[in-house]
Amino acid sequence: MNRSEAKTLFSGPIPSIRTPFLKDGEIDFAGLARIVDRCIAGGARALMLTAGDSHWICMSEAEIAAVTQAVCRQVRGQASVIAADRYLDTTRAIEFAGMVRELGASTVMVMPPDWGASCTPQTLAEHYAAVAEVLPVTLVTNVFIPRGMAFGLETVDRALAASERIVAIKDDMCGVFAQHLCMAHAGDVAIYAGGQKINHFSMWPFGAQGYLSTFATLNPAIASRYWSAVKQDDRDGALAVIRDVDAPFFDHVMTYTGGFDAAMHGAMELLGLCGRWRRKPYYSLSDAEMERLGEFQNKIG
Repeated sequence: MNRSEAKTLFSGPIPSIRTPFLKDGEIDFAGLARIVDRCIAGGARALMLTAGDSHWICMSEAEIAAVTQAVCRQVRGQASVIAADRYLDTTRAIEFAGMVRELGASTVMVMPPDWGASCTPQTLAEHYAAVAEVLPVTLVTNVFIPRGMAFGLETVDRALAASERIVAIKDDMCGVFAQHLCMAHAGDVAIYAGGQKINHFSMWPFGAQGYLSTFATLNPAIASRYWSAVKQDDRDGALAVIRDVDAPFFDHVMTYTGGFDAAMHGAMELLGLCGRWRRKPYYSLSDAEMERLGEFQNKIG
């Protein structure tokens, strides 16, 4: 995959895969297959695994490999898989990229360690470039949040100059940073917004090609409605989806014990994709909370 191909492939809504669990904490591979199938049926051209949504932080390296392999197999060549690493040093990140390349991933989203603000823009750029020699790399900007806008933009500049095989950027910093990022590099690589549609909306005039979509899993028709408005340059139509569905949904799910991820797993149970369960010590929704969530989902369609 080169940069031009990535800009085409990573446009539009991209579902983020949440690893489902059984009540005893084991990975629910049957549920994972149903999630992937729903995303593909909804028109997804790329599926993303992440250290957060995919629950890498509470999983072993063997389990991360198993989930990545299961997703790559289940797509059956119908979509691209964006794999993800998790706080790996350069040597291990290179090894991980080689592993997920063999499993069928098209690119790897690299999340380097930066404990104690120990990295520099140059050492991070060298890290990304080294991994990209094995598999095309997607940058994720959340590692820059504690370091600030100037640090993040300098790191991106250095990284993209260091390797043509860095093909995409997933933004988590949002706001003015995201707008400056797009102004500097939307012509070079695929840039897509993380999280909510409102983040993409603020980046859209500056050239963001796509966004990480909750509804690409929960209700692909809503994701398609928003993206159709974007393609038609219908800002009122896109804003209506944000105002009437996306923003109310996120406002609501943030009210649950365990936060939005607990509610997201509950929403997937209501759709019959998997159970609501997350690994302990994470909190999983109660029956009463599930009932409240179901009522709200029906209300907003």
